[in-house]
Amino acid sequence: MDAMAGRKPVVVWALNISVVLLVLLWLFPTLGLFVSSFRTGDQITASGWWSAMFPAEQTLQIRAADPDDNRVDLGGGRFMVEGNIFGDEAFDGKMSAWATSSRRLGENAPGATADLGDGETFTLNADGSYVWEGDNDQISGRAQRVFIDATTPPDFTLQNYNFVLFDENNSEGMAKAFFNTLTVVIPATIIPILVAAFAAYALAWMDFPGRALLIAAVVGLLVVPLQLALIPLLSFHNAIGIGKGYLGVWLAHTGFGLPLAIYLLRNYMVGLPRDIIENAKVDGATDFQIFTKIILPLSFPALASFAIFQFLWTWNDLLVALVFLIDASGQTTVMTKQIVELLGTRGGDWEILATSAFVSIAVPLAVFFAMQKYLVRGLLAGSVK
Repeated sequence: MDAMAGRKPVVVWALNISVVLLVLLWLFPTLGLFVSSFRTGDQITASGWWSAMFPAEQTLQIRAADPDDNRVDLGGGRFMVEGNIFGDEAFDGKMSAWATSSRRLGENAPGATADLGDGETFTLNADGSYVWEGDNDQISGRAQRVFIDATTPPDFTLQNYNFVLFDENNSEGMAKAFFNTLTVVIPATIIPILVAAFAAYALAWMDFPGRALLIAAVVGLLVVPLQLALIPLLSFHNAIGIGKGYLGVWLAHTGFGLPLAIYLLRNYMVGLPRDIIENAKVDGATDFQIFTKIILPLSFPALASFAIFQFLWTWNDLLVALVFLIDASGQTTVMTKQIVELLGTRGGDWEILATSAFVSIAVPLAVFFAMQKYLVRGLLAGSVK
């Protein structure tokens, strides 16, 4: 028995390992999204985010300058175009090979001359300078396409964020959707907390007929899918003149979030010391005074835990926003809807999608880490005596 002293049971080890795996499963995608949001589209295509700090080998597809604007007459029906394949921008990578066809990648070494047939040649040097020679028909029309095998150093940019948030010419920018989401989330988090706090206090400390039935109804509403109420509630909103707008989506989020809010807050308030409440009543305090000066300050962990849940749910919501808010004009588009549209219109621009997605999760992450110490305290409230 002494030999086993200090050893952890197998169950404890299994629990610890499971927690670590769950944390890693959540952390790696978030870290990958963050790193990818600072990379270019070519880098994302060429290598994974875990290799972002190391040089990447990739194939660049570039066209030479327009031959009609830059060709030089050599005489005898021969023409030449000179320039730099990388244009005016400096290339920090190292060219290892190049080709003029995607079927023969890496065919030529830097400085070699490729024979394109019928006397047409193309020479590309390691620094990107090239010489393209041919007759009148060959040195005209579309520019020559070149496939370059190169090793590029790590490169990070803020242009993705500038394009997503601040580009005035970008009709798909996330800035408006970001503020629209805040307009939805802040009231949709505060309103149910205020309503649920009053209801939870009444169900916890006030005696009135039917209280047990109301508590049972709240518990029962926790398992009712919100999809069942979408169409009837939207019809009711249209009937009373709310229609699609911020007020309608605030009330919808409030109604869907109240059962959980009342349940959490009521469990927490029931666990508060009864002596404090009774002494306050003996001193002549009213229920409203007890609620505002005693119950609310003591219930802050439960309020904070529900605020985290409600904030995350409303921020990441798409279904309720589509039903109760978004109109054809797009003036009230939230971030979840904006990202869906980006998937349809910019499906190949992974850097823009990664940046937009990280912008959408940055605020929930900040809220969660700022208030996570209250989460467990609020969830466990009332579970033990």
